[in-house]
Amino acid sequence: RTAADIDALRRALADGTIDAVATDHAPHPSEDKECEWAAAAFGMLGLETALSVVIESMVRTGLLDWAGVADRMSTRPAQIGRVANQGGTLVPGQPANVTVIDPDVTWTVSPSELASRSRNTPYRERVLPGRVVHTVYAGRPTVVDATLERS
Repeated sequence: RTAADIDALRRALADGTIDAVATDHAPHPSEDKECEWAAAAFGMLGLETALSVVIESMVRTGLLDWAGVADRMSTRPAQIGRVANQGGTLVPGQPANVTVIDPDVTWTVSPSELASRSRNTPYRERVLPGRVVHTVYAGRPTVVDATLERS
C-alpha cells in the first residue's frame, strides 16, 4: 500500500468510518505457509500482535485514544458480531470480562514464543509497544502475567 493509502486507512479508523479492528488469525502449520506463494494457505497470525500494532500506529501517533482502542477492538466487534454479554461494566458478584495492558512495555515478536500453533507473522523480530498482561473472560483468568492459561 502507498503511504497515502495507509494514512487514509488510519484516519478512517480514527474518525469511525472503519468501525472495528479484527484479526483473521488464520494459523497454519509452517509446511502450509513455507512454499510457493500461489500454493500457500491464506492468512497469518494477528491476534497476539493486533493490540501492539494499534498502539504503535494509532495511539502513539495521536490518531486514537484509549477509549477509541477499546471501542474499535472490543465493543464494536462484539456489537457487529452480536456477541451478548461481552462486558462493558464491572459489577460486584458478576463474572468479569477484563483486559489489562501495559502500554509502556516493549516486546520483540519472536515466533517461537507465540502461543499460536503457527509461526507466520509479518512482525517477526520487530519491537512493538504495549502488551496484554492479564485477561479475564467470564470471570476466569485466560492470560496471567502475559502468558496464555491453557485449560
